[in-house]
Amino acid sequence: MDFDILCYIVLFCGLGLARSDNNATETKSCNPDMCKFLVDFGAITEKVNSMETRLEHSETTLKESETRLKDTEMSLKETVTQLKNTESRLKDSETKLNHTANRLKESENQILELQHKERTKIIFSATLGSGGHIGPFDTDIILVYKGVITNIGNAYSPVTGVFTAPIAGVYYFTIFCHARGDRSQRLYLYKNNEVMVMTNDHAIDTDTRRETDNGGNAVFLQLQQGDKVYVVLEEETHVWGGESQTTFSGFLVTQM
Repeated sequence: MDFDILCYIVLFCGLGLARSDNNATETKSCNPDMCKFLVDFGAITEKVNSMETRLEHSETTLKESETRLKDTEMSLKETVTQLKNTESRLKDSETKLNHTANRLKESENQILELQHKERTKIIFSATLGSGGHIGPFDTDIILVYKGVITNIGNAYSPVTGVFTAPIAGVYYFTIFCHARGDRSQRLYLYKNNEVMVMTNDHAIDTDTRRETDNGGNAVFLQLQQGDKVYVVLEEETHVWGGESQTTFSGFLVTQM
């Protein structure tokens, strides 16, 4: 360093002056002021060297600290990145969990619906419940089957003769009738105001009172809740009401 060179120059000059003093430097003691200066100068030099050493150590420590700081910053950035990735995965997991919960709820609802369908039973069967002939009349009438045999679900009314669908589904209906052969008989099965099926027999002149006719029909109907099904006896025709020979029946096949 420049300071070291300066020190060496001063020391060299001091030694030169000491040798030229009356040609007696080898036998005389060192100049007190110069000796003190040299001692002080040596102490200063040691302090400077010590400070330089400490400074170099501090610089090394600082560089190491800077390196550790950079490593810490890199580690922190990696941690932040990992945290963001974890948050993203957590959101994906929450979305999947919600989707799974919704599907589970739908499955539970479907199971409950199936259980409800299994518990829902609609079955009825009824006869006219009165002896003798019914009809003929001068207008069409709804036959009222008063002799209820079965009415599970209470969808059939023995007061009006009308079946009212309590739930939407496919139903199966049958009508059977018995009548004297010397008179015509004609029955229509209606869905609301529309004829679905019928059964009939024409009177034959050769028939006697002892000869009888039987008829019937059946049909599957898709009904909505509240649809009505009933049987109409056509004007100027008749059926036999006794002995449970004229019947109206139906049941729910499957819900829709």
